Amino acid sequence: MSARRAEWRYALLVLLFWLPTGLYLATKILLMLDRGLGVAAIGTVVLVFSLTTAALELPTGGLADVIGRRTVLAASAVASFAGLALLAVADSFWLFVASAVLRGVARALSSGPDQAWFVDTMHAADGPDAVLTPGLARGEAASSVGLGLGALVGGALPLAIGAVGPLPALAVPVALAAAVEIVRLLVTLLGMPEPPRPRTTLRAVLRGVPTTIASGLRLGVRDGVLARVLLAGAGIGVALAAIELLTPGWLADLVGNPERGASTYAVVAAAGFAASAAGSLLGPWAQRRLGSAVRAGVAGIALGAVALLGVAVAAPLLHEAAVGVPVIAAAYLLLFVGLGLTAAPQAALLHSRVAPTERATVISVESLALQAAGALGSVCFGALAAARGPAFAFGVAGAALVAAAVVVARIKDASPAPVAEPVGATP
Repeated sequence: MSARRAEWRYALLVLLFWLPTGLYLATKILLMLDRGLGVAAIGTVVLVFSLTTAALELPTGGLADVIGRRTVLAASAVASFAGLALLAVADSFWLFVASAVLRGVARALSSGPDQAWFVDTMHAADGPDAVLTPGLARGEAASSVGLGLGALVGGALPLAIGAVGPLPALAVPVALAAAVEIVRLLVTLLGMPEPPRPRTTLRAVLRGVPTTIASGLRLGVRDGVLARVLLAGAGIGVALAAIELLTPGWLADLVGNPERGASTYAVVAAAGFAASAAGSLLGPWAQRRLGSAVRAGVAGIALGAVALLGVAVAAPLLHEAAVGVPVIAAAYLLLFVGLGLTAAPQAALLHSRVAPTERATVISVESLALQAAGALGSVCFGALAAARGPAFAFGVAGAALVAAAVVVARIKDASPAPVAEPVGATP
């Protein structure tokens, strides 16, 4: 496959992965409420999804490095289809839990293999010096487009067409999301070629996956460049958790009505997806303009830090909706432009340090670091906002981004690390 085709095929795969999430984003909680679950039960279902994803991040990344990217991504599409189909018809707590487990398995299986496949394909087409940033940027933009488009369509469907057969209106976007997973499965199987791998046995896989996970973890700790990239990602995860947790409630307080607050946040979130896509597409330009992936990463993170710190400084002026809502929305958009800007250059820097046999595992390590930091941030910033107010918490989140920018700025040697010998299952 040519490099150009690989870039667009990767973007399509990313779009098809995130589109279902966008489709059921607006109705998932309402569907569970409508079918009798209380808020505490819904929180438990969400926790099950998060714990399942976190627990399987590293094993599934190692599995993709051992048995192949396409097989693992196909399994992800199947698990997601099953989880969404069950979500559409579930009518009890335990069925919703089972759906959460299946969707968590699907999320973990998909974390890394598509990007690892893209990098492998680019290296096969253009050699080890292949330019990765433009294609990675298109992938980041495609994820934002999928989420934004899905959110708009999923939010409109219940009102536009109502119930479909036995499915109530709130379940229709979920059913459509399940149908998209069938399309993703077909695209994965038919449009994602990869070199043949040696035939493996179950014993070889069970031996190869832990070996690959251990190798990826060692690399993430010992390689100074990679360790800094992962640490900066954790800082970004902390800040994102704070913003996603605090923005909806703050907007609702400003407009004085929960329903109006929800609709206001929906508009801001959709614009945030668009801002992230725009920032992602600007990533290659920033890298060329500034001369390196490190400088582009610092610039993007710093832009987000300025946005959050600006909100904290302007806090005394934000008590009225006419001022507070536009300022918070502007900071939200600027943050996502900045984080979009840094995503592709940072990913290219990560891949310059990773051997093919550890690629999906290291991406899973990065995802796990971001999720763990985000979980910690959610707990800490919730308490901080309750004690000192959301503006103060925004400022602390901005300080976390400043620390992340400093970590990236200290990356001196961005040259590729030596490529390791293949690790994994053998016949």
